[in-house]
Amino acid sequence: MAKLVILGSANAVTSPHHENTHLAIIGAENTLLIDSPGNPLVRLKKLGVPLEQISDLVLTHFHPDHVSGVPLLLMDLWLLGRQSPLQIHGLDHTLKRIEQVLELYNWSHWPGFYPLHFNRLPEEELVPVVDRGEFRLFASPVNHMVPNIGLRVEFADSDKAMAYSSDTEPCQQVVRLAQGVDVLIHEAAGEAKGHTSPRQAGQVAREAEVNALYLIHYPCWDNDPQPFIAEAEETFAGRVDLAVDLMEIEF
Repeated sequence: MAKLVILGSANAVTSPHHENTHLAIIGAENTLLIDSPGNPLVRLKKLGVPLEQISDLVLTHFHPDHVSGVPLLLMDLWLLGRQSPLQIHGLDHTLKRIEQVLELYNWSHWPGFYPLHFNRLPEEELVPVVDRGEFRLFASPVNHMVPNIGLRVEFADSDKAMAYSSDTEPCQQVVRLAQGVDVLIHEAAGEAKGHTSPRQAGQVAREAEVNALYLIHYPCWDNDPQPFIAEAEETFAGRVDLAVDLMEIEF
């Protein structure tokens, strides 16, 4: 059975118990990483996930708290002996800048470096990204300060689905992306340009008619995020919880 693992749950400012937001979809044969602000390999090893099982890396947008760890992730896989290709998916805006960063490290001249395949996604709704048999991934553009995508994952064995808003203002693209899913993972950084408050996330969950809402990418540097649950419950009658580091949700 496939599962979602919360590798990090904080907004741009981390705390001792919350790394920057990034996720993993772990199936029987493939693992898909969503963003890489730090180095997810340590947590994947702790979870017992074989590193050779990592098949895909999806980069939602080019902000440091989502992609700053990409060069280290790629280098460590190389140092650990990876030979198989890695698929990297994202918008052209994101991938172009990642390629520029990698070139600064002269990565194309590292001896025996495994192949990287860049899959540039159009800025269209519900674009197919990955079909690994056990799960399928779709992307839609969302409303942030730079081009960004939210994601929908459909699980073949259970007929269940989840959606992840990524960083965004409340928008109809997320409502359509998340329509009827079992779990919506929605950012809750606060009501501001490019972001969403817990109350607004609850409104999106209600409109999308999801079963459960998990808040993520919330501020936790100097405050207790638990009250965010009650705030979201003001607008959404279903289950509301906080996504926390190393939480596992089975599908």
